[in-house]
Amino acid sequence: VQVVESGGGLVQPGGSLTLSCALSLLTLNDYGMSWHRQAPGKERELVAGINSRGTTTNYADSVKGRFTISRANAKNSVTLQMKSLESKDTGTYYCHADLGGPGLWGQGTQVTVFS
Repeated sequence: VQVVESGGGLVQPGGSLTLSCALSLLTLNDYGMSWHRQAPGKERELVAGINSRGTTTNYADSVKGRFTISRANAKNSVTLQMKSLESKDTGTYYCHADLGGPGLWGQGTQVTVFS
């Protein structure tokens, strides 16, 4: 069982990126999913989460109105649309599947916002 992220990259301030998270060997829509990020020298923080049905989402205050988490259950994936990116959004973004206990983490995808 694996969580695999994709879609990171380099972008200028004000730009957009979309991250995707796929869950192998399990049906993703059975689980709550979330995105977290970790900037250099800082602790990992929750960015956005969505419940298994896709009916409830939550966001860090710093990304509200700019980021959108959504499910594409037919594709067994979760996406994070990021708009109006700022330098403070730079970091490694991790997808997490809430399987109970510690859950399952992906390896991360790097997002760098540079001017």
